[in-house]
Amino acid sequence: MHVEHLLETFGTLGLFAIVFAESGLLIGFFLPGDSLLFTAGLLASQGKLNFPLILVGCFVAAIAGDQVGYAFGNRVGPALFRRPESRFFKHENVEKAQAYFDKYGVKTIVIARFVPIVRTFAPILAGVGSMEYRTFVRFNIIGGFLWAVGVTTLGYVLGDTIPDIDKYLLPVIGLIIVLSLVPVALELRKARRPSA
Repeated sequence: MHVEHLLETFGTLGLFAIVFAESGLLIGFFLPGDSLLFTAGLLASQGKLNFPLILVGCFVAAIAGDQVGYAFGNRVGPALFRRPESRFFKHENVEKAQAYFDKYGVKTIVIARFVPIVRTFAPILAGVGSMEYRTFVRFNIIGGFLWAVGVTTLGYVLGDTIPDIDKYLLPVIGLIIVLSLVPVALELRKARRPSA
């Protein structure tokens, strides 16, 4: 999926819809979030998109998407997990999700923004695990700002300062994807260390 073509085809409203879907709708897990935001910033630096508009719109779409994901998880999740004969939706998994968000919730909501696929499921699991709503909202806003505004601004600044950066778009997007996997690698490494 070529992100520049995606932006040219669907425009600014399509950008907002994709950010919204990837932030909290189950169907959005395959969408290109980081690379899309970066490319939108890059195109804005070339005058092809309105930079202030995409900053505000992506920020609002990211927050709204996570809010919908949390509400879905909170309302639908418990009903799915209450069914005793269910093979996939076991109540013990709800308890594990709740314990996880009690322990790591704040960090997860912020870091998940930068991890493909995880960013889609984190708000839903926060809802299923009944993470305290006010805490979720506060860190949803912080994470949404750092991700939507930060990555888009990075694309804009690099596009504005490095001549012909669009020629290097694929390697830059590849680097963004690798960097977005760093938090996962660090958490896995920390989890594998023997506890003292």
